[in-house]
Amino acid sequence: MSVLFGVLWPLERFNTAILALGRALAMAALAIMVCLILGQVFFRYVLNDAPNWTEEGARFGMLWMTGLMAPLAYRMGGFVSIDMLERALPKFVSALLTLTLLCIALWVLIVFWDRGWNNHVDTMSGKGCSSSLRWPFGFEIGKCGAKFQNRFQYASLFVGVNLLILVNLELILRQIIKLGGQGHKLTKLSADEELAGAS
Repeated sequence: MSVLFGVLWPLERFNTAILALGRALAMAALAIMVCLILGQVFFRYVLNDAPNWTEEGARFGMLWMTGLMAPLAYRMGGFVSIDMLERALPKFVSALLTLTLLCIALWVLIVFWDRGWNNHVDTMSGKGCSSSLRWPFGFEIGKCGAKFQNRFQYASLFVGVNLLILVNLELILRQIIKLGGQGHKLTKLSADEELAGAS
C-alpha cells in the first residue's frame, strides 16, 4: 500500500498544480469569449457590421475553456452521474463497481486520446488555416502566415483528454487505496466526497 501512496502523492500534487493553472486559463478564455460575443452583438445591432473573426475567436475560447475545465470537474465529482445502484449496493461491492467504471473510463479516454491527435490535431483539417482568425500585430507564423492554424483550436481536445487521463489515474489509485482500507489517509478532493461522483 505504501507503493500506491508513493505514486499517488506526486500525481495528486501535479494534478492540483496543473488543474489550478488550467482553471485560471479557462477563466481567461471564458472572459475573452464573453467579450467577443458581446462585441459581436454590439457591432451587429448598433453599427450593423460585426467583424467576421469574433465568432471564430469565441469558439476558440469555448473549446479551450472546456478542455481545461473538464478535468477539474471530473476530479471534483462535478459530472452528472447516476448512482442509485452504487448507493444500493454494500460498501465493498459499490467500491468495486466504482473502480470498474473508472477503468472503463480510462479505456474510453485512451481511445479519445488517439482520436484527439489522429483525427483532429494531426490531420488535413488540423493543418488547415483558419478562415478568419489572424495573429495579432500582423505576425506570420508557419504555412498559414498571418492566419491561425486550425490545430491551435483542435489541440484543446487533445490537452483536455491528457489531463482527464491523469485525473482518472489518480482516481483509480485513490479507489484501490480505499478498497485496501486506507481511505482515511487520503486528502479530500471535494467538500463532500460522499456526494461526489469521483469518490
